Amino acid sequence: MAVPWEEYFQLALQEKVPEKIPEHNVDHPPPVLRLLEKRQELMDVDRDLQAQKEVFQAMTAAQKQRREQLEQKERELKASFVHFDKFLQDMEARRSRALQRAAEERLQAKRQEAEAQRLRVQLEELQRERARLQRRLERLEPCARLLGQVLEQLPEFQDVPELVARFDGLADMQAALRLTERQQQAELEEARARLQRLRDAGQDELLGQSQRRAQLLERLEAARERTLRGESKWIQIQNTAAEKTLVLGRSRMAALNLFQLVCQHKAQPPALAIEDTEGQLEQVKLFILDLSAMLASLRQAEPTPAS
Repeated sequence: MAVPWEEYFQLALQEKVPEKIPEHNVDHPPPVLRLLEKRQELMDVDRDLQAQKEVFQAMTAAQKQRREQLEQKERELKASFVHFDKFLQDMEARRSRALQRAAEERLQAKRQEAEAQRLRVQLEELQRERARLQRRLERLEPCARLLGQVLEQLPEFQDVPELVARFDGLADMQAALRLTERQQQAELEEARARLQRLRDAGQDELLGQSQRRAQLLERLEAARERTLRGESKWIQIQNTAAEKTLVLGRSRMAALNLFQLVCQHKAQPPALAIEDTEGQLEQVKLFILDLSAMLASLRQAEPTPAS
């Protein structure tokens, strides 16, 4: 750590100047001589101080230059670290891109290889199909010559495809006619069998109809008897219903009369419809309950006779 100039000079002066002036004695030289000696000592001290100051300044300058060099080296080292870190990052990015490109190239190569394999397989299939068609063409060559000769004898056809189309149409028509004939023959056989079954079933049905007719006659007689019994029971039910209807009407009239009496006793107009018998009975019931409660309270309030 650097020492301030004032402290440094003070320490140097304390080392050079004696701390205590010695006492006068007879052995010492005169005061003027002592003053010159002291001045000489002060000059020596100043020279020493100047020399030490110059040395200190040189040391300070060297330390400052050394510190600046160290700071410059530190900055350069930091910059080198930054450049080296950036270089490493660039190298890592290039390596990643190179690996990615290599992976993509390998994937593309695999795809191209698979496509090439598919094309080779397709080429082999096409070659086999070509060979098969070539063999078929060789087999059909005599037929083509025959068709050419037939076409020369049939001027109504322009070319071989038209002749072949006409032949295919006739062949399809013949096959359709044969199929239709077989279907009609099968339908005819089925109709004959169905007719025979119907004849056999007709006899059985006629016999069954006779039996069912006798059963229906018996059921008709039984139904007539049940009808007579039902009519008599219905007449009885109607009579009973008429009686119950009469009783119901009387009951409703009685309930209406009671409801009107209750309304007259309360001096209130009837608030219910004439057909609301249940509501009328409910109001009569409430009135009777209120009247019973009132009578009970009156009996409790009457004084008991003295014994």
